[in-house]
Amino acid sequence: MRLKNGIHLGYCTNIHRGETWEETFAALRTHTNAVRLRVAPDEPYGIGLRLGASAAAELSARREERDAFRRWLDETHSYVFTINGFPYGSFHGTRVKEQVFAPDWSTSERLVYTNQLFDLLDEIAPAEMEVSVSSLPGSFKEFIRPETSAAQRSAIRRHLLASAEHIERIREKSGRDLHLGLEPEPLGLFENSAETVDFFGSLVEGVSADTRERVLRNVGVNYDTCHLAVEFEEPRSAIGAIRAAGIRISKVHLSSALTLRPTGPAVSKLRQFQEGVYFHQVIVASRGEVDRRFKDLPDALAWYESTPGDAGEEWRVHFHVPLHTSPEEGFGDTRGHLSDLLALYAEDPGWCRHFEFETYTWEVLPEALRSREVVDQLVAEYDWCLSEMARHGLA
Repeated sequence: MRLKNGIHLGYCTNIHRGETWEETFAALRTHTNAVRLRVAPDEPYGIGLRLGASAAAELSARREERDAFRRWLDETHSYVFTINGFPYGSFHGTRVKEQVFAPDWSTSERLVYTNQLFDLLDEIAPAEMEVSVSSLPGSFKEFIRPETSAAQRSAIRRHLLASAEHIERIREKSGRDLHLGLEPEPLGLFENSAETVDFFGSLVEGVSADTRERVLRNVGVNYDTCHLAVEFEEPRSAIGAIRAAGIRISKVHLSSALTLRPTGPAVSKLRQFQEGVYFHQVIVASRGEVDRRFKDLPDALAWYESTPGDAGEEWRVHFHVPLHTSPEEGFGDTRGHLSDLLALYAEDPGWCRHFEFETYTWEVLPEALRSREVVDQLVAEYDWCLSEMARHGLA
């Protein structure tokens, strides 16, 4: 939907299962349209589409499917303004974990897939509408091996520069604004604002002034409020540093992480959040300073058992929890980071126009947090987001 200051707001459809185009389209017709009818039945409805590699290849190859999709969008007064291109392959019902980062930007597969998403967006989105694709932060830190680090980093840079050129060609042809948003994530190749600034500095190092301008116009950051909150960052300083470096904020993911003081009862209850599909990185801080980082929740729990009494002051867990409700007693969340970002935006609006909420963990949430049907949860998250945005004069 369209809000003040040119904002487009939608939810990311990666919450729904679907790897083929048939499955993806079925979820849109079943779930997304049901949400639309409850939150925006009489106005244009913006969709944040998740399109995996299989679905993207099918849709690209079949004009009749693209025509049918455009007809459906017209019939439902809907439009696609952004695509989540981070998960390349299966994203539900199987072990995803670190494989969500594969193939990374060192591979030609990631470049081809991302360019394909931009080609599809240019064809599907309304003429002249600004569109975006979000993607992983280059790679996963553990994928970068010491013996091949230089070659991997060089390939990542080469492919991102090639994608920026592909975007520029579409821009010149269509006249629309298109941009790729790389999404910092805990233990990604770049995960916080300082690493983000360093990465983009390396990306444009040594290029001409014209090329630098073109790259930074077409490639920016997808700022996920869950991820940066897990890093114990604050929006004013994080976004200030990114923007001061000339880096575009392509999209904002409105999302919330799980927090806790690591007491015995809280850590015991935290075990209910262990599951086998997604990574749940844990960052531990004391006195506001990060002490430790764990790749996944079981690693943090094992460390806690081995070091009783020395578990830090606060844990932040990369587990996307619903925006519209607080976790059960003993836990907190990072919605304050999201609210602070909206307050910052209200002071100086316009630096980003794509906002998308993303609680993809619905299927693996503990039962107490998953008591609603998925459409009910999404409607409740819309209500919360719109209320919070209205509180800051943005809706």
